[in-house]
Amino acid sequence: MPDTAAPLAAWDSFYVVVGSSAAALTGLQFVVITLIADARRRGGPAEVAAFGSPTVVHFCAALLMSALLSAPWPSLRGVHIALLIVGIAGVCYTLLVLRRARRQRGYQPVLEDWLWHTVLPLVAYAGVLAGAAMMGHGIAVALFAIAGASLLLLFIGIHNAWDTVIFVAIEQPAHSPAERTPAETPPAPRA
Repeated sequence: MPDTAAPLAAWDSFYVVVGSSAAALTGLQFVVITLIADARRRGGPAEVAAFGSPTVVHFCAALLMSALLSAPWPSLRGVHIALLIVGIAGVCYTLLVLRRARRQRGYQPVLEDWLWHTVLPLVAYAGVLAGAAMMGHGIAVALFAIAGASLLLLFIGIHNAWDTVIFVAIEQPAHSPAERTPAETPPAPRA
């Protein structure tokens, strides 16, 4: 493995954009989850663990990789090991998400859900793992693989957050008048 981290310098701007986007979108996902909780819709912790939490994890993984690849490493060895850990952890986490999605009962996933919540994240984390493994053999190809995986995680998070918002806004039934709290009840018209 090369002893210099100079190849990473060319990627600084890329990872500033990806990392900033991931950080902002992580915060936005917290807003989405808060709105869902306020909407008092069906679903519970099992559905959040299967479909909500992974979105935050993917954004945070993209942010973490951006930080790792922007850090002033004295050699590529440290970033190589860190990215191997991220890739392995991501693959394991995706398999956990698959198990959670199969076990929850509040929502019946369709093919698109399986693709965006399990298949594509598995591809992304495998890409991180492959890119990290290649770092000692071809740094340019490795860095492109890791960059592609970072972008894929960002796009997965964007898609899944949007999908959640659309599901809550359109698919879920609205509150009936009997379910409204006094603050939600419109005032009676004046005579």
